[in-house]
Amino acid sequence: MIYFPGISDDEFIRGGIPMTKQEVRILVLAKAKIAATDIIVDIGAGTGSLSIEAALQASQGRVYAIERHAEGIELICANVAKFNVSNLKAISGSAPLALEGLPAVDVIFIGGSGGHLSEILHESDKLLKVQGRLVITAITIETLYEALHIMQAKSNYDVEAFGAQISRIRQLKTSNMLQALNPIYIIACTKKNVNQKY
Repeated sequence: MIYFPGISDDEFIRGGIPMTKQEVRILVLAKAKIAATDIIVDIGAGTGSLSIEAALQASQGRVYAIERHAEGIELICANVAKFNVSNLKAISGSAPLALEGLPAVDVIFIGGSGGHLSEILHESDKLLKVQGRLVITAITIETLYEALHIMQAKSNYDVEAFGAQISRIRQLKTSNMLQALNPIYIIACTKKNVNQKY
């Protein structure tokens, strides 16, 4: 299989668990700047679409996909088999507890926090290497505000954020219709040093 970033949504095995859509995945992956040997954690991995693409980019690295829903773990494992990915480990559990015992990492994705974003960011900071990238996706204003409030207060992080509203164009007979995806906010943080105190 030849890999190109932005695998079509239809290629993934899906269920009732939310999935990061193709266009959003492309933006998140661009901000993550994944190298071939990177160690990556995907918190709130859902169906594993982002984890799969991260594993394909980090072909000599490792991806830990954390998901608290049993259906999500099943879907991640099914997609791992479908895409023949050997460097991805699905972890059943909730962050921050599920982060215990993991090695230092180069990239952390946070796509779901289960209401524990502050604790997850605290533990993520311990795991993330200097020059590591932390990419948070938010679909609510509250999550966006909390993530910005916490991360912008840390002097050892460069933080940038933006919102994206994507509409797909779907052909209906002789016309074309705009089909909007949910707006998404992306907070991309790069760790500068390890001297910041809480």
